[in-house]
Amino acid sequence: MAEEEDAQRDRRLPAWLDWVITIAVGVALALLVRTFVAEVYIVPSGSMLETIQEGDRLVGEKVTYRGSTPKRGDVVTFDDPEKPGTTLIKRVIATGGQTVDLKDGHVYVDGKKLNEPYVLDKPTYPLEQQSSILSEAISYPYKVPDGCIWVMGDNRTNSLDSRYFGPVSTSKVSSRALFIFWPISDARGL
Repeated sequence: MAEEEDAQRDRRLPAWLDWVITIAVGVALALLVRTFVAEVYIVPSGSMLETIQEGDRLVGEKVTYRGSTPKRGDVVTFDDPEKPGTTLIKRVIATGGQTVDLKDGHVYVDGKKLNEPYVLDKPTYPLEQQSSILSEAISYPYKVPDGCIWVMGDNRTNSLDSRYFGPVSTSKVSSRALFIFWPISDARGL
């Protein structure tokens, strides 16, 4: 029996190698989760106030949009059309084929005024400045091209969004925001 135990000990990996393998597997799993399942984002601006505060940390899940497209009302992360490599977070207002109009400080989609309690009665107007990436100025009513979404920040008086840079391709959407987890005082589902 003692000989069997000695043989088993001899077959074990050295402790340092066991640690290296354990750490490598942990890092690989974390990278897989971050790439394909979920990611943590830190919100750098106040464009989504009061729904999301500047500095909030939230989790965005990446699985949903592999089999479907964003829907109106979803809060999504996507690549900044002007600054590739920068992630923005906004609310989906309209999807491909829908028509967005801004009248009297309100948003209309397909002729129906949206009920938007998250804007806290702030008016929504077209922006006077527009991104240089646009080939022509945005005019309203605006029909969202197929394969794109129209996004806006909840803080309408302080948000550069589709009014500024135009529609966002659904291929640029990286996740659907699920919940804020930090700071604890702001923790809640989105």
